[in-house]
Amino acid sequence: MKILIVDDEQIERRIVEKTLARLGHELVVADNGAIAWNFIQEQQIRFVITDWNMPGIDGIQLIQKIRSSELDGYVYVILVTSNDKNEDIVQGLYSGADDYLTKPFNPAELEARVAVGERVLTLEDHLVRAKNQLEKLAMVDSLTGIMNRRAIYKFARGELERARRLADPISVVFLDIDKFKDVNDEHGHLTGDEALKLITQVIKERSRTYDGIGRWAGDEFLVVLPGTSSQDAEKAALRIVEGIAATKLTLPTGGVLPIHASAGVATITKISGAATLLDDIIQLADEALYRAKEAGGNQAQTTRI
Repeated sequence: MKILIVDDEQIERRIVEKTLARLGHELVVADNGAIAWNFIQEQQIRFVITDWNMPGIDGIQLIQKIRSSELDGYVYVILVTSNDKNEDIVQGLYSGADDYLTKPFNPAELEARVAVGERVLTLEDHLVRAKNQLEKLAMVDSLTGIMNRRAIYKFARGELERARRLADPISVVFLDIDKFKDVNDEHGHLTGDEALKLITQVIKERSRTYDGIGRWAGDEFLVVLPGTSSQDAEKAALRIVEGIAATKLTLPTGGVLPIHASAGVATITKISGAATLLDDIIQLADEALYRAKEAGGNQAQTTRI
């Protein structure tokens, strides 16, 4: 682990260095708080052992800087001090130190306290990874592996705001499988699930890498097309619809099942402030989808704004 040692007294600093070097740690050394603070920001150091009494930025002030800043990951701090009064120790801990050592200290005690800090940071890393994993799972549709409704809505809101700032057009495609209920009723929900996964693959293959693709609900999909004009969005929707029509689902009992879908497209070419709401755009795309269904399906209809 990379550990920053901060002490203006060379002899004291060397004692800590020697002890930790023997344990195989990567050491960074600073003789004052200002240099230490620069190291922390530049090198993303997460373990600091600092002396309290130093000229300029002392140990307490350094800790306060660490705690008041938005650094990547938690920084574990051991405060080393010759102040062994209870009130001094309490002050050091209240300032944000995780642990303390009083001078003179036993090297074995330093090793033990560093080991405690390592365990804390390891636990923190595990918790962060678990949190990130949970957040990812909360934003991914478990069946298709694409964004779920919550995630695609969030993506669309971000792209809508970006389109407003850059004065770019933005389009959405609302897509629905034709007669999907018949698929489930005649062939079972497992076959329906396979159809959804197959259609997801077609949408991904016929979309750009920066387009947003999400499962809206049931057999409905929402595709967000940043920077896309009405004509290009309609072409994109037709590519998807045609790709689905050209795809056949192999049935477990033998034979293949043709699949068709309809799409509704809505495009906004100029966004003025917050007056244009995402829900309005989705509603317009949904209305275009309804027209496509009414016209017989297996096609795309467009609403231009």
